[in-house]
Amino acid sequence: MNDDSVKTVTALCLQYLARREHSQHELRQKLLAKGISEALIEPVLMRLQQEDWQSDARFAESFTRQRISKGYGPARIAYELRQRGVANVADLLKDDNIDWDALLEQAYCRKYSASSVLSRKEWAKRSRFLQQRGFDSDMIKRLFRRLPIDLA
Repeated sequence: MNDDSVKTVTALCLQYLARREHSQHELRQKLLAKGISEALIEPVLMRLQQEDWQSDARFAESFTRQRISKGYGPARIAYELRQRGVANVADLLKDDNIDWDALLEQAYCRKYSASSVLSRKEWAKRSRFLQQRGFDSDMIKRLFRRLPIDLA
């Protein structure tokens, strides 16, 4: 391996990491897309991880906080983390400090007005929206029981 090419790949990785946290999988995919060989990528990624420039755990925490603030639920966040190559997603989302029911209610109220009477069709539409956001059906049922909503 050429020392200049290792420096170039390292500099490229640090540019990506300066903008935001990245998982190893994301960095690898970006570097492969630029035509850099796997043999050159792997030692650079290992060194960045050893020197704590790159951390999948730090990426997962940052990504989770960002997605929670945008109103996404645990199932969607877990799926997106797995897509980005992060393992042990369940441990991260079981944090006792996260009130998923409150986040679900916030996402619902942000999207919909406080109408008290819904048709079955509208109720189903709203339920699907919340499921696509990553909230499970039990959470959604609890929300609709808590809110003053009657089905017409």
